[in-house]
Amino acid sequence: MVRRMNVLLWVVAGFLAFVFLLTGLLKLVRTKEQLAATGIGWVEDFGPGTIRLIGVVEVLGAAGLILPAVTGIAEVLVPVAAIGLTLNMLGAMSVHIRRKEPTLVVLTAVLAFLAAFLAWGRLVLSPFS
Repeated sequence: MVRRMNVLLWVVAGFLAFVFLLTGLLKLVRTKEQLAATGIGWVEDFGPGTIRLIGVVEVLGAAGLILPAVTGIAEVLVPVAAIGLTLNMLGAMSVHIRRKEPTLVVLTAVLAFLAAFLAWGRLVLSPFS
Protein backbone atom coordinates (compact mmCIF):
# COMPACT_ATOMS: atom_id res chain seq x y z
CA MET A 1 0.00 0.00 0.00
CA VAL A 2 2.76 2.45 0.91
CA ARG A 3 4.58 1.70 -2.33
CA ARG A 4 1.45 2.33 -4.40
CA MET A 5 0.90 5.63 -2.60
CA ASN A 6 4.50 6.62 -3.26
CA VAL A 7 4.06 5.87 -6.99
CA LEU A 8 0.80 7.83 -7.09
CA LEU A 9 2.45 10.81 -5.38
CA TRP A 10 5.32 10.71 -7.89
CA VAL A 11 2.83 10.66 -10.78
CA VAL A 12 0.93 13.63 -9.32
CA ALA A 13 4.20 15.50 -8.67
CA GLY A 14 5.40 14.84 -12.22
CA PHE A 15 2.11 15.98 -13.75
CA LEU A 16 1.98 19.15 -11.65
CA ALA A 17 5.64 19.94 -12.31
CA PHE A 18 5.04 19.59 -16.06
CA VAL A 19 1.94 21.82 -16.00
CA PHE A 20 3.47 24.53 -13.81
CA LEU A 21 6.78 24.53 -15.67
CA LEU A 22 5.01 25.06 -19.00
CA THR A 23 2.58 27.69 -17.76
CA GLY A 24 5.28 29.47 -15.78
CA LEU A 25 7.67 29.60 -18.72
CA LEU A 26 4.85 30.89 -20.92
CA LYS A 27 4.35 33.81 -18.54
CA LEU A 28 8.10 34.48 -18.49
CA VAL A 29 8.82 34.41 -22.24
CA ARG A 30 5.71 36.09 -23.65
CA THR A 31 4.63 39.67 -23.21
CA LYS A 32 1.34 40.61 -21.60
CA GLU A 33 0.00 41.52 -25.04
CA GLN A 34 1.06 38.16 -26.53
CA LEU A 35 -0.62 36.30 -23.66
CA ALA A 36 -3.81 38.34 -24.08
CA ALA A 37 -3.80 37.70 -27.84
CA THR A 38 -3.79 33.93 -27.22
CA GLY A 39 -6.96 34.17 -25.13
CA ILE A 40 -5.48 34.46 -21.65
CA GLY A 41 -7.82 37.25 -20.62
CA TRP A 42 -6.94 37.46 -16.93
CA VAL A 43 -3.63 39.15 -17.81
CA GLU A 44 -5.60 42.32 -18.54
CA ASP A 45 -6.18 42.65 -14.79
CA PHE A 46 -2.46 42.59 -13.90
CA GLY A 47 0.72 44.44 -14.74
CA PRO A 48 3.63 42.82 -16.59
CA GLY A 49 5.67 42.55 -13.39
CA THR A 50 2.93 40.65 -11.58
CA ILE A 51 2.50 38.29 -14.54
CA ARG A 52 6.25 37.58 -14.54
CA LEU A 53 6.21 37.07 -10.77
CA ILE A 54 3.45 34.47 -11.15
CA GLY A 55 5.58 32.79 -13.81
CA VAL A 56 8.61 32.70 -11.51
CA VAL A 57 6.49 31.25 -8.68
CA GLU A 58 5.19 28.53 -10.99
CA VAL A 59 8.63 27.60 -12.35
CA LEU A 60 10.16 27.52 -8.85
CA GLY A 61 7.19 25.53 -7.59
CA ALA A 62 7.62 23.00 -10.39
CA ALA A 63 11.31 22.62 -9.53
CA GLY A 64 10.44 22.30 -5.84
CA LEU A 65 8.09 19.40 -6.54
CA ILE A 66 10.81 17.29 -8.14
CA LEU A 67 14.39 18.39 -7.46
CA PRO A 68 14.52 17.95 -3.67
CA ALA A 69 13.14 14.42 -3.94
CA VAL A 70 15.42 13.43 -6.81
CA THR A 71 18.54 14.82 -5.16
CA GLY A 72 17.61 13.74 -1.64
CA ILE A 73 18.44 17.25 -0.42
CA ALA A 74 15.88 19.07 1.74
CA GLU A 75 13.02 16.76 0.75
CA VAL A 76 10.71 18.74 3.04
CA LEU A 77 10.64 21.33 0.24
CA VAL A 78 8.39 19.04 -1.83
CA PRO A 79 5.30 19.53 0.36
CA VAL A 80 6.28 23.17 0.92
CA ALA A 81 6.29 23.73 -2.86
CA ALA A 82 2.97 21.88 -3.14
CA ILE A 83 1.43 24.10 -0.46
CA GLY A 84 2.73 27.20 -2.26
CA LEU A 85 1.23 26.04 -5.55
CA THR A 86 -2.06 25.26 -3.79
CA LEU A 87 -2.18 28.84 -2.51
CA ASN A 88 -1.26 30.13 -5.97
CA MET A 89 -4.18 28.19 -7.49
CA LEU A 90 -6.58 29.43 -4.82
CA GLY A 91 -5.62 32.95 -5.82
CA ALA A 92 -6.13 32.06 -9.47
CA MET A 93 -9.55 30.62 -8.64
CA SER A 94 -10.60 33.89 -7.03
CA VAL A 95 -9.57 35.80 -10.15
CA HIS A 96 -11.49 33.43 -12.41
CA ILE A 97 -14.56 33.56 -10.14
CA ARG A 98 -14.48 37.37 -10.25
CA ARG A 99 -14.10 37.30 -14.04
CA LYS A 100 -16.94 34.75 -14.35
CA GLU A 101 -14.77 32.12 -16.07
CA PRO A 102 -16.29 28.84 -14.82
CA THR A 103 -14.13 26.53 -16.94
CA LEU A 104 -10.97 28.10 -15.57
CA VAL A 105 -12.37 27.97 -12.03
CA VAL A 106 -12.77 24.20 -12.40
CA LEU A 107 -9.30 23.78 -13.94
CA THR A 108 -7.59 25.76 -11.19
CA ALA A 109 -9.64 23.91 -8.55
CA VAL A 110 -8.40 20.57 -9.91
CA LEU A 111 -4.79 21.80 -9.85
CA ALA A 112 -5.27 23.15 -6.31
CA PHE A 113 -6.73 19.83 -5.17
CA LEU A 114 -3.86 17.84 -6.71
CA ALA A 115 -1.25 20.12 -5.15
CA ALA A 116 -2.97 19.91 -1.74
CA PHE A 117 -3.18 16.12 -2.07
CA LEU A 118 0.53 15.99 -2.87
CA ALA A 119 1.37 18.13 0.16
CA TRP A 120 -0.77 15.97 2.43
CA GLY A 121 0.63 12.80 0.89
CA ARG A 122 4.25 13.83 1.41
CA LEU A 123 3.63 15.15 4.92
CA VAL A 124 1.34 12.40 6.23
CA LEU A 125 0.72 9.41 3.96
CA SER A 126 4.09 8.67 2.42
CA PRO A 127 6.80 11.07 3.60
CA PHE A 128 10.32 10.67 2.33
CA SER A 129 12.40 8.58 4.74
